[in-house]
Amino acid sequence: MDTVSNAVHYVFLIAAACFVLGLHLMNHPRTARRGNTLSAGAMAVAIGATVWLVVHENRITGTGWLVLVSGGLVGAALGLWAAREVKMTAMPQLVSIFNAVGGGAAALIAVNDLLQADRPAALGARVSLPGALSIVIGAVTFSGSLVAAGKLQGLVSGSPVVFPGARLLNVLLPASFAVGTVWLVLAPDSATALYGLVVVALLFGVTMVLPIGGADMPVVIALLNAFTGSAVAMAGFVLDETALIIAGMLVSSSGGILTKLMADAMNRSIMNIVIGGFGTGDSPPAPTGSGAPAQVRALSVDDVAIQLAYASKVVFVPGYGLAAAQAQHELGDLAKLLTEHGVDVSYAVHPVAGRMPGHMNVLLAEANVPYTQLKEMDEVNPEFPQADVALVIGANDVTNPIARRPGNAISGMPILDVDKAKSVVVIKRSMGHGYAGVDNELYTDPKTGMFFTDAKKGLTELKAAVGEFVS
Repeated sequence: MDTVSNAVHYVFLIAAACFVLGLHLMNHPRTARRGNTLSAGAMAVAIGATVWLVVHENRITGTGWLVLVSGGLVGAALGLWAAREVKMTAMPQLVSIFNAVGGGAAALIAVNDLLQADRPAALGARVSLPGALSIVIGAVTFSGSLVAAGKLQGLVSGSPVVFPGARLLNVLLPASFAVGTVWLVLAPDSATALYGLVVVALLFGVTMVLPIGGADMPVVIALLNAFTGSAVAMAGFVLDETALIIAGMLVSSSGGILTKLMADAMNRSIMNIVIGGFGTGDSPPAPTGSGAPAQVRALSVDDVAIQLAYASKVVFVPGYGLAAAQAQHELGDLAKLLTEHGVDVSYAVHPVAGRMPGHMNVLLAEANVPYTQLKEMDEVNPEFPQADVALVIGANDVTNPIARRPGNAISGMPILDVDKAKSVVVIKRSMGHGYAGVDNELYTDPKTGMFFTDAKKGLTELKAAVGEFVS
């Protein structure tokens, strides 16, 4: 390698090291923004180094430059627009779109490299095998992520979509991957094998995600994120680019860990989520039980305000209802008012609160909630018995005591011990169920009061009422 190529190679290694450090900084909300900035900066440097190398080697013609610059400008504009305009509640959909773009790009890179006229006949397994894998994984990620984003956005039914022969098709399609991959490795100049692999992979991405319920989409998105990383790493092997390989494997490994953590938080296996077709997220199945009307105690805004104003310790339990109502600022304002009045305030954040891990932390950080008040499940559960009031905002299955008993849909699922607080207040619009479709026994507990209202409206009213009591 010449001097420029050597310099670019070292820049790639430095960028990769920054990716690792950035990922480490994202372990805690306090340092996550710094980690994100470091990783973004390293990626910008890596892109600049790549352009420098391309210019040095004169690999792009005038038309190529037009395409390269246009693509960069369009991509940068879309990224800036998404960062400014997409709401935090829509972040899972945005992540899914990013997965689709990453997987699709990796597949196209492999297709382009394998189609180069002067190369196919001379390709060995070292290039054609990772190329085939990049096409398969990238195409599955592309179509699957689009379906997942559609389910979360409501463009595709959140219920499991199953058609006759779907299970058999989802067995036959992966088997065809193996055949197509071997075919492409043995005959890298076969356009039939190449395009056939693309079509089959795109089809499988759709048939794999359609039978999965909308409530499980966050887990699926994390899994597809891992797929994106693997596809990018395979494309790196095809192009012999170290930076792509390292960055891809970082995304793949972190995405895999995230998927496992999310599945564990729901006490379900990844295989059960992918194959089970369980959970709707939009219109839960009918509840199990006797069907007898539940006896609940409804509270007024003044009832709740009195409890909060005269409490010594309050634990807030935010859930998807808070995120959907975009009420994080109202909750933060209420907590600030109570803190100024001398109340010990903390937030109990379940691993799958919101729609994906970290989602609730980011929402609350957006409302300037102090990081010291955010507590994970293992840390906050021992504190519930000392809490005068546990205020649940839109959380459902993650607070359901029946998870401690065997024989139901959420048996064994780790939950927040809300029912151990001295008093419980639940803000919900109705008695609707969570994705598991089972009654929440917390709502009929004698010490639980239901404040039926929209989270944003209810928290605004609570702040005003508490302000009157403490003034």
